[in-house]
Amino acid sequence: MDKTALFLQLVSKLPLMARVALLHMLQASPASKYQDLRTELTIAMLRSFMDVPKPRSITFTQKMLSRVPPIRGTIWVSKYTLPIPTEEDARAIHDTLSKAIDGLQDRDQPKTARIQVPEVLPVEAEWTAHRPGVPKDAKLPDIPEREKYDEMMKDVKAPTTILYFHGGAYWLMDPATHRPTCRELAKRTGGRCYSVRYRLAPQNPFPAAVMDALVSYLGLLYPPPEAFHEPVKPEHIVIAGDSAGGNLSLALLQLIMQLQRSGTTVFWLGHERSIPLPAGVAVNSPWIEITHSSPSCVTNGAFDYLPGLEAQDKAEKLRAPCSAWPTNPPRMSMYVADDYIMHPLVSLLLAPSWRGAPPTYICTGWEMLSDEDKFTAARFHAEGVSVTFEEYEGMPHCFAMVLKNLKEADRCMEGWSRFIARVTNSTASEGGLDGADDKRSAMRSTFTTIKSGTLEEKELDPMTLSPYTEEEIREKMRRRIELKCVPASEGDLAKL
Repeated sequence: MDKTALFLQLVSKLPLMARVALLHMLQASPASKYQDLRTELTIAMLRSFMDVPKPRSITFTQKMLSRVPPIRGTIWVSKYTLPIPTEEDARAIHDTLSKAIDGLQDRDQPKTARIQVPEVLPVEAEWTAHRPGVPKDAKLPDIPEREKYDEMMKDVKAPTTILYFHGGAYWLMDPATHRPTCRELAKRTGGRCYSVRYRLAPQNPFPAAVMDALVSYLGLLYPPPEAFHEPVKPEHIVIAGDSAGGNLSLALLQLIMQLQRSGTTVFWLGHERSIPLPAGVAVNSPWIEITHSSPSCVTNGAFDYLPGLEAQDKAEKLRAPCSAWPTNPPRMSMYVADDYIMHPLVSLLLAPSWRGAPPTYICTGWEMLSDEDKFTAARFHAEGVSVTFEEYEGMPHCFAMVLKNLKEADRCMEGWSRFIARVTNSTASEGGLDGADDKRSAMRSTFTTIKSGTLEEKELDPMTLSPYTEEEIREKMRRRIELKCVPASEGDLAKL
């Protein structure tokens, strides 16, 4: 978008901005009691740009949002492609994933359904770390990627390795768009991020992203000889992500747990490999339930910039067609075939068990996804998993990455990073942690609400965190799937 077009877009938003500002000053909007004027205006603007009368095509939007500025400033980025060593390795990974998907079939999934497991391919990623002592406009040295990695490692002070999956509804964004987040996590923990360029939908639907996640985890644990890095101990790895990347993080965790439950090993680099659990999982505003069936998807719209369900459904019908979408045969979700929408590696609310999972961090705002995040945190706790849950009063989806100047955003990045440092028992760096805490302190579950403005912390009761049972969640998902097959009004959606 050129400057003239952007200016005209902003001018067209003046009536909206005036209305939001007036309601905020009168304390007449729900968000005005929890968000400052700048935040409420920003969220309203973001929502208006996302909720357009006739959305662009998938391929146009993907191309537009893939443009990123050059790498500058206090960040190391070393690009790496993990190869698939042999055809035997590829067949083994393909078969392993196929069996795990079949073994995890949900009771509401059609029994005749057979998922098409894609080809196993090399996976691109970016090693990212904090680069201290350089100007904000510093360029990366013009040296080979392997040498960039070696130089980066001189600034990495802790063994922490964050396997990161970016958000973007599974069809947008890239490791490049999430470099600031990865740099910040690396800075605050003293470690490094391995940010994965997993295959995007709708061109590459489920389980392509899950396959790429599994290959990436294997590559960290058991790197090929030509890899930049040495083998990473599982106790030094935290799987992390935001939004759809949070879904992928939990899907990878559930996949690893399923392989352990079934006693499955994976053939890789000439050997049968066990796949151990990581030190922890840390997800920010995770999109855990693909169908958007949670009541908060309707009730929390005033606090979020994500379009409401009616707007989403309308956009899907009005979106300009392209080679990627709509698909043939058609499907409801860009990410997954209809028969697999309720598969436990897609909608993680339906996972059979989390018992035995490593310590997990989940944070959410007062966003559309908050109910599913609360349900998941409460279920983890009920099944004996150590949970660090943080709810941020009045905050929208992924606010720590979108509204970086807020003190709530800084508090969120601190909590996220502190958890990662604790479970990997790493030494904190200059990024704001007070030092390494005893690893055992991460084993105690905590459920906390962080008040807007004051950052006052209030303890939550995990037993009352989510008012919904799994069966109620299932019924809401079934009804939402039915409603997506026909035009739905906001009144219909409220009945979910």
